[in-house]
Amino acid sequence: MIRSDQILNTVAMIQNENLDVRAVTLGLNLQDCQHPDAEALCRRVVAKIERVAGNLVAACEAVSTEFGVPVVNKRLAVSPVSDLCAGHGRDTFVLVAKALDRAARSVGVDFVGGYNAQVQKGASVADQLLMESLPEAMCGTDKVCASVNVATTQAGINMDAVGFLGGTLLEMARLSADRNGFACAKLVVFANQPEDNPFMAGAYHGSGEPEAVINVGVSGPGVVARALERRIARAGADRLGLDDLAEEIKQTSFRVTRCGEILGREVARRLGLPFGVVDLSLAPTPKVGDSIGEILQILGVDAVGAPGSTALLAMLNDAVKKGGAFASQSVGGLSGAFIPVAEDAILSAAAARGELSLEKLEAMTSVCSVGLDMVLVPGDTPAETLAAIIADEMAIGVINKKTTAVRLIPVPGKQAGDKVVFGGLFGESVILPVRNSGKSARFIRFGGRIPAPIHSLHN
Repeated sequence: MIRSDQILNTVAMIQNENLDVRAVTLGLNLQDCQHPDAEALCRRVVAKIERVAGNLVAACEAVSTEFGVPVVNKRLAVSPVSDLCAGHGRDTFVLVAKALDRAARSVGVDFVGGYNAQVQKGASVADQLLMESLPEAMCGTDKVCASVNVATTQAGINMDAVGFLGGTLLEMARLSADRNGFACAKLVVFANQPEDNPFMAGAYHGSGEPEAVINVGVSGPGVVARALERRIARAGADRLGLDDLAEEIKQTSFRVTRCGEILGREVARRLGLPFGVVDLSLAPTPKVGDSIGEILQILGVDAVGAPGSTALLAMLNDAVKKGGAFASQSVGGLSGAFIPVAEDAILSAAAARGELSLEKLEAMTSVCSVGLDMVLVPGDTPAETLAAIIADEMAIGVINKKTTAVRLIPVPGKQAGDKVVFGGLFGESVILPVRNSGKSARFIRFGGRIPAPIHSLHN
């Protein structure tokens, strides 16, 4: 049983250290909104979201005020739109995206995820139509986020979908060139995508989920960083081992997770909905003092990207999971450490100084949550090269039986070293160079499917 006095004591201990509940996400099944008429389908979607999620923002704000912990984002995650629109033409997919955007505005949420297709073993007609509609749907909406799962450990990698999405990214970037290709920030390509992830842009409401559910994403890079600084100052760096620091991370993650879960359960109670999971991922923001990169520096690397960065990130990720798993029986989603370059001030600065390369980022993704996240690349990067970068990241997820994802932004008209500012939680970054660009085309043109690894046969 989680007691409120435990949480209030935790809040008192870690206030002013950028502790927040990063996202309260209401997952909602929209399958019963299906209708052969596109306009009727859209009306049903908006009506159901307004009915079920109409009080979400008010509940989050009331709970936030009561416990004194900010809830940064209020979000929706809906059933895969590829399933919802099956049997319709491409235009209906775009209409539904715009209906989701209207509904999100109506109930006051920040984002809605679920413009989604699951194509790891092949694409249905509806899946293909959704992927074809991505440029128009993402550029024609503000709050709608998309994701496509192209790989699983059990199925392998759908290289036809990977190749198609490489070209899709370039088209999305072209259509949003006036915003430096920002539409691409709303699309994530996954391997082993979880059904209960509260974080955007990869949230969707999976088929194994309840009719409606509250999932919470907690975050606390700043809390972890300050805890480590206090431990080192108190004991002295020469008297501590990495195992001692890992224990400090674990205990801090325990406290943060307990805090996030009680807030999430209280929101769910007030809405009369079941509580789903607490995703204990350390998700940074561009705010100073709220950085994964800063934690790595405290742990001993003077430049993020230097040798040792991958080992420290592995330790951090593991300690976070251990602390969270002990704090809650409802851990889910992604749960680990994110390294979104543009959204983390220290990572962004390391990239600007040339200390953090695309290749080192890829190595680091083998031991952390998500993957190549908010990575800016030159606008003239060929579609096949973008697809090959995605394929490499998918392979890391498939072989390691973990979730990995790619959120690449080819910035039109910009080259490596140029700086791009998105603002808000999306941050800023220099554009990273892509080495050997244009030299993967023959690989991508083969298409087909990279078979599942032999350890997929574990059932």
